[in-house]
Amino acid sequence: MNWIALRMLTGDRSKYLGLIFGVTFATLLMAQQVSIFMGILTRTGNQILEVRDADLWVMDNRVRYIDEAPGLQDTDLMRVRGVPGVAWAVRFYTGTIRARLEDGNTRNVHLVGLDDATLVGAPQEMIVGKVDDLKRPDAVIIDKAGYEYMWGQEPYQLGRAFQINDHRAVLVGVCKVAPPFFSDPIVYVRYRQAGGYVPRERTLMNYILVKPREGVDHQELCHGIEERTGRVALTRWQFFWKTVRYFLGSTGIPVNFGITISLGFIVGAVVTGQTLYLFTLDNLKQFGALKAMGIPNRGILRMILLQALLVGGVGYGLGVGLTALFFITTSANLTQLAGMHMNWMAFVGTGLAIVIIVIATSLVSARRVLVLEPAIVFRG
Repeated sequence: MNWIALRMLTGDRSKYLGLIFGVTFATLLMAQQVSIFMGILTRTGNQILEVRDADLWVMDNRVRYIDEAPGLQDTDLMRVRGVPGVAWAVRFYTGTIRARLEDGNTRNVHLVGLDDATLVGAPQEMIVGKVDDLKRPDAVIIDKAGYEYMWGQEPYQLGRAFQINDHRAVLVGVCKVAPPFFSDPIVYVRYRQAGGYVPRERTLMNYILVKPREGVDHQELCHGIEERTGRVALTRWQFFWKTVRYFLGSTGIPVNFGITISLGFIVGAVVTGQTLYLFTLDNLKQFGALKAMGIPNRGILRMILLQALLVGGVGYGLGVGLTALFFITTSANLTQLAGMHMNWMAFVGTGLAIVIIVIATSLVSARRVLVLEPAIVFRG
């Protein structure tokens, strides 16, 4: 019976390829959009995950995501350092400011001020230059995508001078970091140097980075810091998900991608369902002959499900392969898609969606066969 079902499926090549194409297109559309969606959400908190030296972030109670951070008092830093279980705590600044290039053009840059003594939060992977070069006067390090945004595809040239808030900045290194949500270049400087670049405010420090002592529970230490300082203390991953939740709830990203993903599901279901239904109609006499030979409805239904699952499996494999090929060819060559990849959750979620599509459409098309009179095979 299984062999007969497969021969019926592949007998009409045009309809068989049409079924494969429908599932492949739906898989490609859903898997690609889900992966890009998850990649964009990860980008919203990449700057948090890039700080690998510290485990805890202390911030103002009003912070909703990383780029919206009111300043903290210097006394907050002293209080945090005095909390039992804290190995060390340092200042950290992050914010957006405008830079002026040598040719007079301006660019918005994301400024990151690192503790002068320890450089906690500095990039981990340098392309040219060294992190310790930040200790030079007016020294800055820029991420790879930021360098291309500011100077195009020119070869890396250290020693370039530009201005930030009418203060001189000298490029001493180019680093590789996970891409941020916004395309602004990430500029790393020392904390005291950041005080000269940022317009004068009452407070500059907007985060305190904390390293717990060995063996100290991170969540308990967060509670201790909050009780001592009145500020919010979060682990790196807690802060990451807080930022992600903000963008999920306060932007149009989920709606836009949700519409595209839903369209992929609908298109796949409609194309697959229509083609499978027409395929079933064209083979009504064959199914009638099988029923006339004594094969029960259960056996017929099993044949149709086998055909649908085979189509789903082949189409899903091709769609996932095309999605992986898309990310392999684009992520390495396009800075805008850097860091995007086929996410395992997109892989599993798309697979479940395809299973639902092929089973649901096969059951709908099987209805005509299950109510079929075997005598149809003897007509005309």
